[in-house]
Amino acid sequence: MRLRGRKGIREDIERQKELVVLNAKDYKGKWAELFGNNNPIHAELGMGKGRFISEMSKKYPDINFIGVDMYDELIRKASEKAKIAHDVKTEEESESAPSIPNLKLMLFNIEHIEEAFAEGELERVYLNFSDPWPKKKHARRRLTHPGFVAKYQQILNAKGEIHLKTDSQSLFEFSLNSFADMGLRMRNISLNLHADGFHPDHVMTEYETKFATQGMNIHRCEVVIGQDALAAHLDQLSNAKAE
Repeated sequence: MRLRGRKGIREDIERQKELVVLNAKDYKGKWAELFGNNNPIHAELGMGKGRFISEMSKKYPDINFIGVDMYDELIRKASEKAKIAHDVKTEEESESAPSIPNLKLMLFNIEHIEEAFAEGELERVYLNFSDPWPKKKHARRRLTHPGFVAKYQQILNAKGEIHLKTDSQSLFEFSLNSFADMGLRMRNISLNLHADGFHPDHVMTEYETKFATQGMNIHRCEVVIGQDALAAHLDQLSNAKAE
């Protein structure tokens, strides 16, 4: 996939040192230090234009968010979305560089995600409307392929979870089988997330808004990875049975 954008994109994002991270490998194991706190870190892998990660960082100020994508143009678009969501003045409007304390946009290839995060450094991974790579020969490129999931397991901590959303039925089916084959517990599986209408507290991506408005089904599930997350899930199930 190639993106065509205006000239000067790289220069633009290079100037946004408080928001954009171009040297992600340098922060492996040091993301808490970069954010300046020990709050949980959630990462959206393949953030697109950045609406979801921007709105989430605004809605949950006590969580640190990282939006990851490999295209300069999408990083630039996401930076614009972030500034609008947080009502941050641009560099031209402010005497200092714009800063959003709990959000970073990371230019990086997800294929090597374990090189950017240390073991247990993340608490949650979001996979929103990832490329379904429909051809069988491209299955290994799907972000829910066991090869990728194993990397998520490595960088997620004891409370770690994967949250998946997609409009692709084939990718969702592949993903459920992938998670099951790896012996992972799934919960809140939905074949039509917005069947009863849009929930006011639900943060939607650009694609999600578009597809759901057109009446397309949005598939979603949560995958429990960390031991603490699994224990909490099993306790919840036990309590529900006892009621």
